[in-house]
Amino acid sequence: MKKADLIFILCFILFFLPFFIFDDVYQFYYDFNKQHGYIMSYIKFFMLAPVGEVIGLRIRTGHYGIRGFGIIPRAIVWGFLGISVKMAFDIFYAGAPVMMNKVWSGFPADIMKQGFSGLKLLGAFAISFTMNIFYAPVLMTVHKISDEHIMMNGGSLKRFFSPVKAEKIMGNINWKVMWNFVYKKTIPLFWIPMQTINFLLPEAYRILVAALLGIVLGIILAIASLKGQGK
Repeated sequence: MKKADLIFILCFILFFLPFFIFDDVYQFYYDFNKQHGYIMSYIKFFMLAPVGEVIGLRIRTGHYGIRGFGIIPRAIVWGFLGISVKMAFDIFYAGAPVMMNKVWSGFPADIMKQGFSGLKLLGAFAISFTMNIFYAPVLMTVHKISDEHIMMNGGSLKRFFSPVKAEKIMGNINWKVMWNFVYKKTIPLFWIPMQTINFLLPEAYRILVAALLGIVLGIILAIASLKGQGK
């Protein structure tokens, strides 16, 4: 482990430390999150998810920062993706149990408001399964397109707002890796189980955990990039 790795880990710990030490800091976060869920979703993903991008860069290049990487444009994209994640959480959290009730009348539509049980675990799985099958591939594809757009524009914040050449970018994506690794392996083997656990947590923590999992997504896409290069 290099000195840069130790500094990176230390900074990550120091970022979260105040929430554990100072009750007022945690209470402010809790209250603001409860009152302004979508704003906090943007902030959480803006600040946390790019960490995965940085770790992914470290995996690919051996460095935490390189010229043209564009960490600010990436953070902006992640912020808006965070809002979309919050929307998906609300939609599937409310809709999947109702769907289960329509399929099986013995399944309580309000199961997620009840105490833990086997049925609640099944409900959390149904939420995670439907969300990751219908929403996650879109999220991953949009992220990949935005990532390539940023790289094509040299990481420039100004050029980031230029038109996205989506057709060209999508034509250059290694869809074999995206399908066989990102979609077919990480969704059923990682995302569905992890989000099943996440949906059993109190609402105040779900988007925070999702943002932390965004770090994992950055690492996964970095590995996918290496696979696409045959490394």
